[in-house]
Amino acid sequence: MPNTCYTIALTGGIASGKSAVSRFFEQLSVDVIDADVIARNVVKKNTQGLKLLVKAFGQEILHEDGSLNRSKLRQHVFNNSQQLKQLNAITHPLIYAEIKIQIQRVSKSYCILVIPLLCESSNYDWVDRVLVVDVKEETQRQRLVSRDSISEELAVKMLKSQCTRTQRLSLADDLINNESSLKSLEARVSNLHKLYKSLG
Repeated sequence: MPNTCYTIALTGGIASGKSAVSRFFEQLSVDVIDADVIARNVVKKNTQGLKLLVKAFGQEILHEDGSLNRSKLRQHVFNNSQQLKQLNAITHPLIYAEIKIQIQRVSKSYCILVIPLLCESSNYDWVDRVLVVDVKEETQRQRLVSRDSISEELAVKMLKSQCTRTQRLSLADDLINNESSLKSLEARVSNLHKLYKSLG
């Protein structure tokens, strides 16, 4: 895909701190395109994406008001690898199409494209650079249990459904270790911002 701006893919394991990193880039007036935000939007109430999910997984994944019950859907797919593949087959093309639209709208020299599942996808070989947010797997598990109020068992299943830490690190052009403070995280983002502006 021809890029209108220098595109940095921001990735990392679940609960590694991608959102905090992307917020710091946004505070520097960088355009951030977040695949997770797009993923929520393409399955909002009355969308074609939600209709496809209901067709695949049944009415039980809906709240009474017709919106997606993410907790029910998550219980479905993380206990069944085939259903997880089915979910991805439905949502990924919709997400990818919207990402392409949003990148074409960027007018600045570079943009951040947040792709949690970059390691699992072969669709993004056109990005210019990869930034990986990294934490230990134990840190991921603890943060995930705390953040989502889920069981240790489900947290482990969610972690196992993703690429390994080693696989993600192999993709990195740049690396942010997020085991430290928010202040050090912000400083690292600021330094990368200067680098990316020079590249874009």
